[in-house]
Amino acid sequence: MSVYIGNLSHEVEDNDIRQFFLQYGDVKRILLSTSQKTGENRGFAVVEMETDNEEVTAINALKGTEWMGYSLKVNKAKTIADAS
Repeated sequence: MSVYIGNLSHEVEDNDIRQFFLQYGDVKRILLSTSQKTGENRGFAVVEMETDNEEVTAINALKGTEWMGYSLKVNKAKTIADAS
C-alpha cells in the first residue's frame, strides 16, 4: 500500500515531503508527479512507507491537514491492481 497526497503546493520538493512524513515512520520512496513538458510539480505525490501500519497512521493523521497553505487530500493510493 502507498499513500496518495494531493493538493500539494507547487513549491514542494521531495525532501519537504520526506520530512513531513518521517513523523509517521520510515519513508521508502516518494514519487512526486511532474509535468514532462515543463518539469513543474503537478501538485500530487505518492509516498511509500516501510509498513502498512505507518501508512494508515499517516493517512488518518493527515486527512484535511493544511500544509504550506493548501488543504491536503490524503488517502490510500490506487494501484493498477485496484483498477481491475
